[in-house]
Amino acid sequence: MRASCRRKSWKRFTSLYRASQAALSATCREGCLPLTEIPVDAAAGEDYNRGSKKEQRRTEMSAQQVTYTFESRKEADTDRLGQLLSGYLQPGTVITLDGDLGAGKTRFSQGFARAIGIAEHVNSPTFTIIKEYEGDHLPFYHMDMYRISQEEADELGLEDYFYGTGVSLIEWSSLIADLLPPDRLAITISLMEDQSRVFHLTPYGLPYEIWCLQMKENGHLQ
Repeated sequence: MRASCRRKSWKRFTSLYRASQAALSATCREGCLPLTEIPVDAAAGEDYNRGSKKEQRRTEMSAQQVTYTFESRKEADTDRLGQLLSGYLQPGTVITLDGDLGAGKTRFSQGFARAIGIAEHVNSPTFTIIKEYEGDHLPFYHMDMYRISQEEADELGLEDYFYGTGVSLIEWSSLIADLLPPDRLAITISLMEDQSRVFHLTPYGLPYEIWCLQMKENGHLQ
């Protein structure tokens, strides 16, 4: 009985395959090689497949992405967001920070650094690009991509930071979008007319989604 079912399934598969090949041949332009005869470099094919899967994953993530908001009416509110996030940090944490000039990126970075135990005064590393600090439990890598190109940033070995033992906070991350890891917490700051700030938090990857969901359940995010 099982052998009979397998034969029927195989016949159906063969029939469908032949029909698809016939349709392909009918629509193929003159001189077009059949798929089975197209020469493909194996290594190039693997690279293409990896790239396609990566792009597909980004598209799928963007399609189902949720953004949360945090309103800051004074500097203490901004510091409080940094304190909230500090409770979730782990090695390899990546937080991106974007917004117009004067939106409050560096001010957030300073409060965030204090929350993780950085005693030094933290300034935006506009000219040094990357500043490293030692926190209470984790190293802190503060980055500013405002003055360099994506090609220049690609030569800095950023992956060593992103997948290392510390916490990376990247100002102006949108300028190196193609170099960012797929899993990260993206924060964009909007400056309102009344000088308050709205922080838009978009989690990419399960750990960051859990962070945001928990903060929302606790009434910290909208």
